Amino acid sequence: MNLAIGAIAFVWLGMVLALSFLEAPLKFRAPGITVPLGLGIGRLVFRALNVVEVVLVVGVGVALLAGTRTAATGWTAAAVAFLLAVQLAAVRPALNARTRRVLAGDPHIGSRAHLAYIALELLKVAGLVVLGLAAFAVVR
Repeated sequence: MNLAIGAIAFVWLGMVLALSFLEAPLKFRAPGITVPLGLGIGRLVFRALNVVEVVLVVGVGVALLAGTRTAATGWTAAAVAFLLAVQLAAVRPALNARTRRVLAGDPHIGSRAHLAYIALELLKVAGLVVLGLAAFAVVR
């Protein structure tokens, strides 16, 4: 099961890096992409990412329950799950409200919720690296 946890962690890591740190900022640099259009695309992309993340965190949980685990994999998985829960329950609603205001014509662009989401993504990335390495270390 540790092999599954490591694989899930690194697939999840790749998705977060690709979407949060590559696709999200680059889409606004594409020719013809306006802020409202970019935000609309972002809402769809991050909604899909979050659905997949929930599936992945459930997969990690099932693997933890089904097999032997170390304290490192258990605690790190719990930390990553907590970070995701905070993103989904506390930060995403604020970001969604901000997106709705921008799409309705509010010219103010800044958002502390956006900075909080980025900080949580960075912590989640670190947690996924640790989780994957800890899980694969047990496999050796």
